[in-house]
Amino acid sequence: MLLRCPPGPPGPQPLRRVLPPAAAVVRDRLRECATRIPEAEALLDLLEKCPEHQQKGRFPVVVFEGLDATGKTTVTESVKDTLNGVLLRSPPACISQWRTIFDDEPAHIRRAFYAAGNYILASEIAKASTQAPVVIDRYWHSTAAYTIATEINGKIQDLPPVHDEVYQWPEDLLKPDLVLLLTVDPEERVRRLQRRGLEKTKEEAELEANSVFRQR
Repeated sequence: MLLRCPPGPPGPQPLRRVLPPAAAVVRDRLRECATRIPEAEALLDLLEKCPEHQQKGRFPVVVFEGLDATGKTTVTESVKDTLNGVLLRSPPACISQWRTIFDDEPAHIRRAFYAAGNYILASEIAKASTQAPVVIDRYWHSTAAYTIATEINGKIQDLPPVHDEVYQWPEDLLKPDLVLLLTVDPEERVRRLQRRGLEKTKEEAELEANSVFRQR
């Protein structure tokens, strides 16, 4: 579950409609845009190959969340080596090359892309966790947090109530055993990005300016 502020009035944006609650909804949204975005059709093909209601194996699955330059790469690599495990990332490598295409799309299509990545990643997790511990760099929590933080325009009073379904884990998505959030001082994060010669993504910039995301 995501950390949440105290209950407030329902937000002005239909967040659950922006954040796909199940794989079937993800497929429907991708079909909507498949005629004009060829990559959506390719994404649908990958989704069709993923078994429904996947179950993890006997080994633990640990997710690390956090903004860029918070140390996820260093930490996940270290934990993977310590556990002699497998490291997976979201979006998975098989679709990451399409990220910039979908980032320019309307919110409900953009979220469908990232949600699709979660289901494809779940398929990889299910297989890998039968053989070794699995360490994951971002998963569903990032998809949900980015949606909530960007759609409510930084107003705490617009956060959905505590028991709103937008906070609920999708019933058909494989669950990890543990989720850890990495944080770092904002100024240090900027320095790290500058040292890498990286620019903030559009969403990173939005979230950095979003008071709700920083607080939660």
